[in-house]
Amino acid sequence: MNHLQKRTLIAIAALSLFSAACSKKVAVAPPPPPVRTVTPATAARPTPPAPAPVVAAERPAPATPAPRYPNAVTRARIDELLARIEDAYFDYDRAALRPDALKALQADSTELRDILKDFPDYKLTIEGHCDERGSAEYNVALGEKRAEAAKDYLVQVGIPSAQLNLISYGKERPVCEEHDEACWQKNRRIHIVAMAQTR
Repeated sequence: MNHLQKRTLIAIAALSLFSAACSKKVAVAPPPPPVRTVTPATAARPTPPAPAPVVAAERPAPATPAPRYPNAVTRARIDELLARIEDAYFDYDRAALRPDALKALQADSTELRDILKDFPDYKLTIEGHCDERGSAEYNVALGEKRAEAAKDYLVQVGIPSAQLNLISYGKERPVCEEHDEACWQKNRRIHIVAMAQTR
């Protein structure tokens, strides 16, 4: 190394120290690169490529939560299905579903199940009803058993239990008010309605 190169190196080092001392930053300046002399015998080596910048992976936007309550069109379809599902009727003083009651519940219950599973906040109410004979307390209990029998069937079809509420009206809401068997048969029933929206 000749005298001029040594002086240049000392000047660069002094300048670096001076800059570091005058600077208010705490960071230490990197040492200067060494001066290289290329002789004709040494071939120039290619400089390695700079590493590619690291790009943060984009996070997918959070998915919009599925609605928990059906829109107006879907609610209208549910109401249509409920209107087509006939009331299930019972024998006197019985809460077991008869074959005709099972057939009534079976109608459209599969489509109803497929709709309800997508809307966990939408609920149905199964009403239990009785004829006029017997005490009010007895008929409320019997109406509840009838509603429970219908609920058990609908749960077996696949409608979530949490979406089926029960209420018994006993003999308080007859659809027929004659005092004969034909009328009493119409009152021994369950009826399914959609619950009012509570939000």
